[in-house]
Amino acid sequence: MPTTAGRLTIADMPAALPVFPLPGVLLLPRGRLPLNIFEPRYLAMVEDALARPDKLIGMIQPTEKERKGKAQPLYPVGCAGRITSWSETEDGRFLIQLTGIARFDIGAEIPSTRGYRMFDPDFGRFADDFGEPPPGGFDRVRLLAALKAFFSAEGLQGDWDSIEQAPDERIVNTLAMLCPFSPEEKQGLLECATLAERAKAMTGFCEARTAGGTPPADAPRH
Repeated sequence: MPTTAGRLTIADMPAALPVFPLPGVLLLPRGRLPLNIFEPRYLAMVEDALARPDKLIGMIQPTEKERKGKAQPLYPVGCAGRITSWSETEDGRFLIQLTGIARFDIGAEIPSTRGYRMFDPDFGRFADDFGEPPPGGFDRVRLLAALKAFFSAEGLQGDWDSIEQAPDERIVNTLAMLCPFSPEEKQGLLECATLAERAKAMTGFCEARTAGGTPPADAPRH
């Protein structure tokens, strides 16, 4: 069942946000992330999110593997996404699509009785995520060349005619989400302050893995 992300503002964001910790998975503002939900606690999370007007879930990466009886440590920054389409399968799973809204700093944990974790999110540092970023500010030609070399080295296929015609944000954020970067690299891309910084970091990551390039001195590291 489809819906729309709408034009949420920072004032629309909730004081309590359910989070889905998933290593190696990146959601960015206006990016689209398909998810296959099957664990009981996350089925409950989706059911509860669908019952709320905002339909928001926070995607965040854990910093360690989950251990029984111990709260899983999480990175300090995640991204809230709105469920914009969903369906149920015959075996009880949810197939959902999240559309990224804005990043958040993780705050205090809020007690939950449904198995999943909830936190007090702080969107203040990422207020610009609620509007589209200005284009440019990075070397688009160099980024595309680095991405092509990276795709070739990794055995990936890309529709380069469509990619080259896409707006800056769609190229940067969509490929940042799709490329098989490490969890640490993906977290670095998430925490880049601007789209231009994210593009420069991606260029460095791709070049470092292909033609012996080195990441820019200001590329994020975690």
